[in-house]
Amino acid sequence: MRVSTVDYHTGGEPFRIVPAPPVGIPGGSVAERRVLAIGDTDADRLRRLLCHEPRGHADMYGGMLVPPDDDGARLGVLFFHKDGFSTACGHGTIALGVWAVRSGLVDAPADGVAEVPIDVPSGRVTARVHTAAGRVTAADFVSVPSYLVDDNIVVRTPRGPATVTVSYGGALYAQVEAASLGLAVTPEHLPELIVLGRQIKAALAGHPAARHPSDPRLDGIYGTIFFDVLPGAAHQRNVTIFADGEVDRSPCGSGTAARVATLAAVGRLAPGQRLLHDSIVGSRFVARYAPGPEVVPVITGMAYPTGEHTFVVDPDDPMTPGFVLR
Repeated sequence: MRVSTVDYHTGGEPFRIVPAPPVGIPGGSVAERRVLAIGDTDADRLRRLLCHEPRGHADMYGGMLVPPDDDGARLGVLFFHKDGFSTACGHGTIALGVWAVRSGLVDAPADGVAEVPIDVPSGRVTARVHTAAGRVTAADFVSVPSYLVDDNIVVRTPRGPATVTVSYGGALYAQVEAASLGLAVTPEHLPELIVLGRQIKAALAGHPAARHPSDPRLDGIYGTIFFDVLPGAAHQRNVTIFADGEVDRSPCGSGTAARVATLAAVGRLAPGQRLLHDSIVGSRFVARYAPGPEVVPVITGMAYPTGEHTFVVDPDDPMTPGFVLR
């Protein structure tokens, strides 16, 4: 088997694009393809091949391109990580938009904005790619409508009780202020944040807040967001511990959408006001939402290419499709 990929990073978080997956992934919609891919031997083997060592690592992330749901989108994508297939990915949407323009898949003006509608398992999102003098300068992730689910859940942890907020931003996220547990979103506290993030997610399994109101395919807490409140009207730093202990190096696109929904619901972010959302490695997204009946977050960042790869599989290699050490 040979698999070609184009690798990007958005705010430090990897995104491995598979333009032409070498396996068939059936389904009438992207959401259905995700459900079927979870139980499909070939699709799951490809995911593990590209995420697991020795070709990937425990925090690898990527997307397999699939047909969109209809002609209104330019492409569809199945997001994947070391533990499975996710419902949403903002940093991946930004990377896909930049890649679509830079590769020539989508025409863009030399100075202006090109829209790249993308079908993902949680619905239709858009990457708005900004250009100046023929160069890509930024990309907006226009999320699905996002909302607060519950802002007063108490979870017991080894550091005492944690007050947890759950919001939806394409996936369901638990959110905890790090200082409430005597921690900060800094690299030296990351090992403990990973442990606590996994514990909080596990504690919410089966909780009413972990259920999507209309689509059970979107059920489940996807990740735990720990945040610091920084000086300024709307400035925060966060780290998202998602899947089974994976760490998002970026400020997390769909997680930022969930934070926008939370802050809007509690009156701490007004329509049009900017949220400066920093990551544990110092990268930044800028988020906002427009007035209207729904909160539709728009999150601005940038993605950069890191390489193009042709992965091969030796039929005699006993380590195929790979392994992870955590």
